[in-house]
Amino acid sequence: MDAIKAVQHYINRIVSDTSGMKVLLLDNETTSIISLVSTQSFLLSKETYLVDRIDNRSRDEMRHLKCVCFLRPTDSSIQALLDELRSPKYGDYYIYFSNILKKSMIELLAENDESEVVREIQEFYADFYATTPFLFHMGLTPSVHPLFAEGHSWNPGALARTVQGLGALMLSLKKRPNIRYERNSAMALKLGQELEYIMDHESNLFGAKAGDKKMHLLIVDRKNDPVTPLLTQWTYHALLNDLIGIHNGRMDLSYMPDVRPEIKEVMISQDQDTFFKQSQYLNFGDLGMSIKEFVDTYQSKTQSHHQIESISDMKRFVETYPEFRKLSGNVTKHVTLVGELSRIVSQNHLLEVSELEQSLACNEQHNNDLKTLRAMISNSKFLPENKVRCVILYALRYERTQGNATSELKQLLASNGIDADQVAMIDVVLRYAGASERQSDIFQNENLFSRGRNIFKGLQGVENVYTQHSPAIADMLEDLLRGRQGIHWQERLPNLDPKARPPTLGNESGMFNQDIIVFVVGGVTMEEELAVAKLNAKFESQNVRLMIGGTSIHTSASFLSELSTTFFP
Repeated sequence: MDAIKAVQHYINRIVSDTSGMKVLLLDNETTSIISLVSTQSFLLSKETYLVDRIDNRSRDEMRHLKCVCFLRPTDSSIQALLDELRSPKYGDYYIYFSNILKKSMIELLAENDESEVVREIQEFYADFYATTPFLFHMGLTPSVHPLFAEGHSWNPGALARTVQGLGALMLSLKKRPNIRYERNSAMALKLGQELEYIMDHESNLFGAKAGDKKMHLLIVDRKNDPVTPLLTQWTYHALLNDLIGIHNGRMDLSYMPDVRPEIKEVMISQDQDTFFKQSQYLNFGDLGMSIKEFVDTYQSKTQSHHQIESISDMKRFVETYPEFRKLSGNVTKHVTLVGELSRIVSQNHLLEVSELEQSLACNEQHNNDLKTLRAMISNSKFLPENKVRCVILYALRYERTQGNATSELKQLLASNGIDADQVAMIDVVLRYAGASERQSDIFQNENLFSRGRNIFKGLQGVENVYTQHSPAIADMLEDLLRGRQGIHWQERLPNLDPKARPPTLGNESGMFNQDIIVFVVGGVTMEEELAVAKLNAKFESQNVRLMIGGTSIHTSASFLSELSTTFFP
């Protein structure tokens, strides 16, 4: 169960099944889907000499070439394809759609193929974004596909896109899952119902309703854990995404002064980059040692004996040796990236910010947290958005605590020059995911029993003070895999069809020989993907395979941006 391999299988078929020199035409979304899992060199090796957009009407006519189209079956892509077929620029057309094609669309294509250039039409179900083997998403950004219509309800366009993407994922994995959803989430229920309807309607593709008894789809709602997307993440992959930004596997470094032309835009791919694959889950502290070992390896190949003790030493070494640069562009890329991360972490005082975030997320110490928070808000060295995030975490944790000082903190933010719209985000998050909206006691502070569990949990060893937090999804999955609190999870994650007799979510001895996909309505985080990767390794002996996805991949900024469009006061 590997999201990247599922998409790569289809891409390989698309460019391999049609022999000879060819052109590949894509639309806006399939361009991004392919760019995450494939490279220009791979396409060239399959005699694909030109990749272009279907909506680019200024392409040259080359009737001696074959044309392979890979498109989403949307109105805009179908219209662009019709325009192409009315005035074909290539000899033969082989058309692949990323999802189920309506009969009416096929008829429309046939009517417009007056030159009879279409040789083949197929459905290849690569209609989701595969970021890592265990992580996928639907690419829903507020500017393109707003998630919410009004309150906790789906925007129809976002719902349709998510159903299509999940359906394609199941078809690519050749699975028909048993669907469970979080009981308190109308959005999770609606998504499950719509997906079940599609699977019933297309039963010739998905198989019988009994489904695969060893395959579970658990649909959960971001509102039940608003804490995880608000925290600073410290793994290499998460830091790159949060502090610099990764867009469809690419990073724009052109804003950096004196950046070399060859790394103004770089690609980050677990599949194509050995160092990234080995280091993506390393925390920031271990990353420094890993990059030094990487540089030392290549330094020995150039027989240089320069002393390398810091990130700046590494950068100087790379700049001094042109032959080294030529030999190891990948090292140049990662030295530059780690250097930039170090600069941002230091400049924005993120270690201090993270220490307070982790305290607010994991520990019940109201007076200390309030004192530290007041000092942070009054200190101009901290960024406004980091002050606001910490107050949001405070407001969530101590919402029902006697002596709650959220109102005072909001006034303190305003008096320190924080924009009113930013301050308003505190109420936005409480409206979206306050205690009355959540199904679970994520802070374990709402009753005597859970407070005891929290104190005990706090005594356990943790990797470091910046990585104490464990996402609620990780705790849920570990309980299920170990066979803990089975009745609790059966009730919290009811089966979509109450009359059905689905397989139970494990028993007292735990879960064995099962595939579980967790889908987060409202966006998944890289901390949750890290947790799933660790659980996959930890429970490998039980033959359990886990995957996680969401409507999008969130940083704290994108999470708050998405909420601001709907839950603003």
